[in-house]
Amino acid sequence: VQLQAYGGGLVQAGGSLRLSCAVSGRTFSHSVWFRQAPGKEREFVAAWSFGNTRYADSVKGRFTISRDNAKNTVYLQMNSLQAEDTAVYYCAVRQNRPIYSRMSLPEEYTYWGQGTLVTVSS
Repeated sequence: VQLQAYGGGLVQAGGSLRLSCAVSGRTFSHSVWFRQAPGKEREFVAAWSFGNTRYADSVKGRFTISRDNAKNTVYLQMNSLQAEDTAVYYCAVRQNRPIYSRMSLPEEYTYWGQGTLVTVSS
């Protein structure tokens, strides 16, 4: 199983980026995005399971997670980006959706992409 995340870059505050995560080897029902800012712990951003989505409060209304099953690719559309969104963004997958209370925990996920850096300049 391999996950390849891409689409990061440098963007001005208020701008947009779309991240992609291409999954090869297997199909997974549950996909997530996490992020990790310098000096901080990895934090949950968004999750997708059979069309159901969940977002961290900090990105709700600005970010959208989606999936193209034909391409086995997960996307994260990020709008109205802020300096606080600067981080390395990671995608992860697992076969079954974890229980709700554990969905935002990195240790629940086995397969991870390599990360893509998003830098938002203010």
